[in-house]
Amino acid sequence: MPSDAPSDRDATPDSYVQRAALLADLGRYDEAAGELADALALDPQHPKVYSTLASVHLAAERPAESLQAADAAVAAAPGDVPALVTRAMALTDLRRFAEATAVAEEILRLGPADPFAQRSAAAVLADSRNGQTAMDAAWRAAQLAPRDPLAHLVLALVAGRLGRFELAERAYHEALELDPTLTDAANEPGIVRLDRRRYAQALERVSENAVFQPMPTFQPAAEPAVKRPVERVRPLVLFGATHSLVTAILVAFVSAAGGASSRLLAGVLGGIGLLALGVLVGRLPRGDRFGGRAGRLATLAVAAGPLLILLYAFIGTPWPLVLAIVSAVAGLTLLTRMG
Repeated sequence: MPSDAPSDRDATPDSYVQRAALLADLGRYDEAAGELADALALDPQHPKVYSTLASVHLAAERPAESLQAADAAVAAAPGDVPALVTRAMALTDLRRFAEATAVAEEILRLGPADPFAQRSAAAVLADSRNGQTAMDAAWRAAQLAPRDPLAHLVLALVAGRLGRFELAERAYHEALELDPTLTDAANEPGIVRLDRRRYAQALERVSENAVFQPMPTFQPAAEPAVKRPVERVRPLVLFGATHSLVTAILVAFVSAAGGASSRLLAGVLGGIGLLALGVLVGRLPRGDRFGGRAGRLATLAVAAGPLLILLYAFIGTPWPLVLAIVSAVAGLTLLTRMG
């Protein structure tokens, strides 16, 4: 026995169980079973030791030995749900589905308000092809523990078994949102994560064997594509160019008609345009918000329009209006080249 094992004076069955769990999480199942054998030497009727031994054998893919230990655990503590769950899993691995179904139904009776019991029984019933009962139990588990990722993972598994891939996709995404590490659960060793590993492996098998190939839908939804630079600045450039063109022509028409209010109109509309462009610029994403040199030049070109219109309001000569129209056309031209 390793040097850091409990001494004979301090050893208890629970201390051996703790050490066995640590060894199992390292994939050292034979050593874990040895620790539990020492625990049974201290207390041959300890239910927790038998239950842990059953889980160790199950993780080591020894279902017959697991079933034997699970039977001893249930005999020592009748009605113990974790021991019954391990027993049902071992029966499933041995392909004794009728017996596994009977144990799962007993688990459902013992834990009507226990999400662990409901989801564990649902997973077993899914393997036993007991569809509707499995679905009912999986839904119940998700309702009882909406923040438990394994409840949603089992719901995805059961839905996948029944060919309800849209529901399976939604449930799987919910499980991943609650626990992103589930993507690697199929390869995790040990007994602490035994449930999640089995569920993930079963879901992979469902995905591989499905006629409609649901596996791509079981992947997390792709992030929305980042907008292209031209799409980011298009609203700003279009607004700026349109505002400058319409305002410049309107002010020129009022001025040509002899209206003395053309300069006042230019001041009001130019100020509104400049303010609106500032708001649009503020809504652009940070970083390279203008999408490169062409985007920056297009934005500057259309921003010059309101400034030139304001200049006309101060000096009253027509050439700023002409330049405002030119700047609007330049901005639109640069936008077209970006596209």
